Amino acid sequence: MRALFALAAWLLAAGAASAADLTVQVKTTAGAPVADAVVTVYPQAGAAPLSANHFDWPMRVSQQNIQFHPFVLIAPVGATVAFPNLDKVRHHVYSFSATHPFELKLYGSDQERSVRFDKAGVIALGCNIHDQMVAFVKVVDTPYAAKTDASGMVTLHDLPAGAATLKLWRPYLHAPGNEVSRTVSVGHGTEAFAIDVRQPPAMHNMY
Repeated sequence: MRALFALAAWLLAAGAASAADLTVQVKTTAGAPVADAVVTVYPQAGAAPLSANHFDWPMRVSQQNIQFHPFVLIAPVGATVAFPNLDKVRHHVYSFSATHPFELKLYGSDQERSVRFDKAGVIALGCNIHDQMVAFVKVVDTPYAAKTDASGMVTLHDLPAGAATLKLWRPYLHAPGNEVSRTVSVGHGTEAFAIDVRQPPAMHNMY
């Protein structure tokens, strides 16, 4: 009952606050667009409850043509992510990341495994058979999250207008934890980032 009252109070507050979009542009310091940069926003006015099926993209990282797809997946806390093998060879998916280490031992074509992620953070993925296979699952604890497209742009919709903390994370971003943040005012234009992206580290240092 207490949770219902809290949800009702949040809905009333959210209804009173105006909503706005936030566009983020990410380029390298040399001016090239940066894809797969994850933007998360934490409004000071509060946020909607986050459910395990909050986002409208598939919660899956497939293996096809000896690569993971997508390179970066955003998943909410509590999501179960599928790992289908669409190749004709077997894969052995694993992560040593502190957020959620796991191992999916060898499985073959058209088979699928899944993993539930209950903690926010970054999970770097690898294949124990094919060293070139690398991908990341960014598990988030806010409903306001999206990643940049090939043009380095992303727009998040229907955020509470006003002050918020914007965090930008990307693999190999030259910053502590591969992440930078700033305070923004949602509803007042586009936020532009110029970031320094490092070369991928040696494979044995990635996980």
